[in-house]
Amino acid sequence: MDLQWFNTQVNELNAVLKAQKADIEIPSVVPVDYQPEIDSDLAVYIDHTLLKPEASCEQIRQEIERAKGYNFASVCIHPRYVPLAVEILAETAIKVCTVVGFPLGQNSTLAKVFEARDAVALGADELDMVLPIGALKSGDYFAVYQDIAMVKAAAGDRIVKVILETPYLTDEEIVRGSLLVKAAGADFVKTATGFAGGGATLAAVNLMRRAVGTDCGVKAAGGIRDADSVRAFLQAGANRIGTSSGIAIVNLSEGEPDAY
Repeated sequence: MDLQWFNTQVNELNAVLKAQKADIEIPSVVPVDYQPEIDSDLAVYIDHTLLKPEASCEQIRQEIERAKGYNFASVCIHPRYVPLAVEILAETAIKVCTVVGFPLGQNSTLAKVFEARDAVALGADELDMVLPIGALKSGDYFAVYQDIAMVKAAAGDRIVKVILETPYLTDEEIVRGSLLVKAAGADFVKTATGFAGGGATLAAVNLMRRAVGTDCGVKAAGGIRDADSVRAFLQAGANRIGTSSGIAIVNLSEGEPDAY
């Protein structure tokens, strides 16, 4: 996709936002020279994740304890386990990440705001929220923007990553969703939950990076299970990786099939 194609998406997005009487305007996309220097310790990019709905409390505890031996960016668990993660990771630099509106994104914005406030009160450092996917696909762009902006406001200074669920989206929708995430003040745009029958692709990550430039993060998640894939996604534009195979990846071995 050339720069003209990206800015066609900007123009069409702004036209719809104007018709929806939104008081925002998306700036033009500019060329991105993204050439990352990849750290040899891949753990620093990884949100080590356990979001399987059937995982027991003891399994969650064991996985967080195992994660303490690595330099992960965060450990990502369901909200009910945030206090446990805060307790176990207290003497480490690993952040506690949890989810909001997960995995469908169809909660009301007010419910997401409450989830975000509750997660912060419990001690979460980072929040991965799912945007309202149906609203994005319907072109209800101002509603998508407001959903993200209100969660970000509720999160305060905590990092907010916004999941697009790219397996459901066209290229145009991926770019427009990414532009809305950046405009709403979120810190990262993220590919997928892993629950949508597909995950991250290099093409989607590249589109997202080109859309948001270098002043917004890009997280690749869903189906990433080995070190070579991590490096490929980092080269494509990601600067955070979500995976349940973090320990196996850092140990340079292939992980079990990803449920996230």
